[in-house]
Amino acid sequence: MGKIYTALGLMSGTSMDGIDASIISSDGDREYSVIVDKYYKYDEKFRDDLVHIRSKILTYKDLTSFENEIKALERELTLLHANAANDIAEKNDLNIDFIGFHGHTLFHDSKKKISKQIGDGNLLSQLCKKDVIYNFRQVDIENGGEGAPLTPIFHNAIVNKNLISEFDKFDSINILNIGGIANITKTARWDNFYKSTDMLQASDIGPGNCMIDSWIRNNSNSKFDDKGNIASYGKTDSLILNQALENLNIIPPYNKSLDINDFDISFVRGLNLENGASTLSDLTAEIISNAIIHYSDSQNSLNVVCGGGRKNVYLMDLINKKLSNYNNLKFFPIENFGINGDYIESQAFAYLAIRSFLNLPLSFPKTTRCLRPCSGGILVSNY
Repeated sequence: MGKIYTALGLMSGTSMDGIDASIISSDGDREYSVIVDKYYKYDEKFRDDLVHIRSKILTYKDLTSFENEIKALERELTLLHANAANDIAEKNDLNIDFIGFHGHTLFHDSKKKISKQIGDGNLLSQLCKKDVIYNFRQVDIENGGEGAPLTPIFHNAIVNKNLISEFDKFDSINILNIGGIANITKTARWDNFYKSTDMLQASDIGPGNCMIDSWIRNNSNSKFDDKGNIASYGKTDSLILNQALENLNIIPPYNKSLDINDFDISFVRGLNLENGASTLSDLTAEIISNAIIHYSDSQNSLNVVCGGGRKNVYLMDLINKKLSNYNNLKFFPIENFGINGDYIESQAFAYLAIRSFLNLPLSFPKTTRCLRPCSGGILVSNY
């Protein structure tokens, strides 16, 4: 075990509703422990501003035309992150070695090798008087990678710390994250991982919450389908569902990273609120269950679910039903193993900050398709 560092991870996700903040202690390798997690909600105006700029970028496929607007939003986002960072550190009387600052993704296009996050690391360092590590994705992209997902190495740490005994019962343990985008990590015992980093495999697999959330926001006063209640009152349109699955054509191998802008919901616009939600839920569940089957390699596999989508009871039931013919596949929320699934990504960026400082790899050929294991992140000390 190496030196233990204390790091704060900050994550603003695709739901655009607030900041997840987590403080962990770790050696950046096998050892980690969670100290505290806290959520900081955005006010309605700032959230609407985020939604608006993302929508404009999606419509015009252009970042440069909105440069001034993006810079103003970046400053405001950084100030909100600084307030969160200072609050959680002061209230817990903790000395932070590093802040892992993901920022907020405005645009991600794996084909063009562009991943644009807003968040001013220099300003955050100045306001918090701490070393800040940010811009985690660029080195991976420069090394031929997709820039995402970056959390698999932390997923591996989670499994080896909390679920290691499950390796005696299952051939494989997968972590499924259902955020705006769904991604899956096939984990490995540390000893096997260090023999070959190719033992750690991961990819984005398709939509998570993004299509359902977009439909609900566009057609009701709600921000999301709480527990899947709206979808549960609807009826899936099988013709539309099957045509959409054919058009999306999301099949193995899963070899590219995804953005919520990759998924258009116009094909359900003729449906009412409930039927549209039901159809999009069925679509999402079909794609996710197919990925679970693929990553399980017909073996006995344990699939552990984190991310906001695990709270969508209707969606989880759909996935379970689609997996019901596979008795060798087990599917459980991460809470079943005593882990809080709300803060995995903010904890991950605290962990990645420590790895970045130690120049340890964050991404691997079988997780982001980079040419070789590579580190990433920029360290700033602006105080």
